[in-house]
Amino acid sequence: MQITKENLTIIIVTIRSQNIIDDCLKSIDPEIKKIIVENSSDHKFIDSLENKYQNIKCFLTGQNLGMGSGNNFGIKKSNTRYVMILNPDTILKSNTLSQIFEISKNLEFSILSPLSDNKDYPNYKINKKELTNDNNTLFEVDQIDGYVMILDKKRFNENFFDEKIFMYLENDDLCLRVKKNNKKIYI
Repeated sequence: MQITKENLTIIIVTIRSQNIIDDCLKSIDPEIKKIIVENSSDHKFIDSLENKYQNIKCFLTGQNLGMGSGNNFGIKKSNTRYVMILNPDTILKSNTLSQIFEISKNLEFSILSPLSDNKDYPNYKINKKELTNDNNTLFEVDQIDGYVMILDKKRFNENFFDEKIFMYLENDDLCLRVKKNNKKIYI
């Protein structure tokens, strides 16, 4: 199945991210559903987002759940097959989603991520081969960074991020479990 605007929800976990989230949200096609999980009790913040952007649902957790639990919260609130986990300080290029939609045709994956353009901080770990400069090539990798990752929810059996991991290693653990189950991660 191909990823489309209709079957994708973008999950953004925040904690008082008022100063950075606007650039992130402006980089997302307004037709795509977005779920904001705010790890606080800041009603004013989520009210401002809901008034400013379309196709957005905001939830307050009342406490800092961390990244894994916050993302699981958002994933459970989504009603699409695919979810994109996105950090609030990440800005998508104008063609990122259209390229993902195109490359996902007939692709079986558990996790898919666009290639970061930051050469000093790649968003992947790979075992056997190095990436080339061809940005249109799909590569199977062992692990990707969690600041932007698309999950095919049907391949996880409701077993997403380990909620015992508060932050930083939750995406490493998820990738490790995917690989142990012989499922695919692509960048």
